[in-house]
Amino acid sequence: MKPSITVSDDITLITLHNIPANIDFVSEVFENIAAMGVDVDMISLSPVQSSKTSLSFTVNDDDLMKILGYTSKLNDGTIKPIVSSGNCKISINDPGMENCPGVAAKVFKSAAKVGTDIRLITTSETQISLLVTKSDFDSAYAAIQSVM
Repeated sequence: MKPSITVSDDITLITLHNIPANIDFVSEVFENIAAMGVDVDMISLSPVQSSKTSLSFTVNDDDLMKILGYTSKLNDGTIKPIVSSGNCKISINDPGMENCPGVAAKVFKSAAKVGTDIRLITTSETQISLLVTKSDFDSAYAAIQSVM
């Protein structure tokens, strides 16, 4: 079976640096975002090295102002929100990826060959999603399509 490749554009990446490294805080962040009616897509929590960590997630660019209003309330001087809008997501989906070593390596190598600025990677057993800058989207998409 050939993998399906789907794309989305107008994606904002939000990274919250220096947040408390506990799941209660993380769940509260996503509860508050859900209460605003904002759909979160990609989520990545950095490995905990101390009492602080970083949390990254994506939302549609249309929800940027809602998210900025919320993240500004989180910023007590220690939490540092970083926002990057206007990105694109490339997702490779294939049930055949499960227990098939090397698929991610092939995807990452193809993106590297064209110098893709990858902002975030999330994976599951059957999906690899890359958040890339809009300026790198066309070449990254073509490169990934050529190896899949």
